[in-house]
Amino acid sequence: MTVQRRGNPKVPDANGIEKKIKRGNALRQASAWRGSRSSLLMLLALAVILCTLTWLYLASGDPYITATLVRQSEVVLQPKVYTVQCSEDYDNYQRYPGCTPQTCGRAFVDNTVTREEAMSLRRLAERGMALAGSDGGASILDLHSGALSMGKQFVNIYRYFGEEISDVFSEKDFSLYREVRGRIQAVIAKTFELDPSLLYLTKPTFFSRINSTEAKTQHDEYWHPHIDKVTYGSFDYTSLLYLSDYGTDFTGGRFIFMDSNGNHTVEPRAGRVSFFSSGSENLHRVEQVSWGTRYAITVSFTCDPAHAIADPTMPVTSV
Repeated sequence: MTVQRRGNPKVPDANGIEKKIKRGNALRQASAWRGSRSSLLMLLALAVILCTLTWLYLASGDPYITATLVRQSEVVLQPKVYTVQCSEDYDNYQRYPGCTPQTCGRAFVDNTVTREEAMSLRRLAERGMALAGSDGGASILDLHSGALSMGKQFVNIYRYFGEEISDVFSEKDFSLYREVRGRIQAVIAKTFELDPSLLYLTKPTFFSRINSTEAKTQHDEYWHPHIDKVTYGSFDYTSLLYLSDYGTDFTGGRFIFMDSNGNHTVEPRAGRVSFFSSGSENLHRVEQVSWGTRYAITVSFTCDPAHAIADPTMPVTSV
């Protein structure tokens, strides 16, 4: 009987198994890389979004500003006017036909006062405030009442310095101040279609200097929202004449109208006159100055002759 020879059992191909293992590992690594790459791309996208939002925040300075009404770089030769609905504030006071606001709004113009005149008035303010000044970030000089910031208080500059004040101010200074004040009154009357003879200068009307120094008293906290007609009942129209340039002399310090549909800002420009009706329709604040020094004059007007004040003249006597 022939013995059948059994074939050798089939031995697994070691090389083939190793290849399969390597292929499996490669597939797993590729899958893991795809997952980590997706996560990395997501992180990069989030980083880009965060950087963009941060840039927008820093660029705006105030994240709630939605529009700039007038920029420092613009030159406004005719009043740029934005009409707003009048508030009911004026109903709480006697109305004066031909003067009390019927059409309310805000406007800006750059050719009522020249830059040279603005620089002369700024030098006047610098000389006066060099005599004292606030310990905090906001100082005022009122040529009408003589009020001058000194430390944490105010003094009457005419009484405190007496005859020495003639070495600080001149009749030429006061003449320019009166001339500019008259032009501002005229442009307000023309823009709001008022009888200029029924519009009177009122108090407080003053120079202001603000910088980034930490506030020492509540008088230094100039940035709080307020309504001029509520704060000063006599105000019917408010104006500001800027004596320095946003972005060059200072940063921050923009004027912000706080409206129900968002905030709207004005960038100061030396010689620019910004004026508006004084009621709740023009709730506003000043952005905190972050660098440099911002100079301006607030010139206020009333329709009530009982609250009128006279222009200051030289020589000045105690008030």
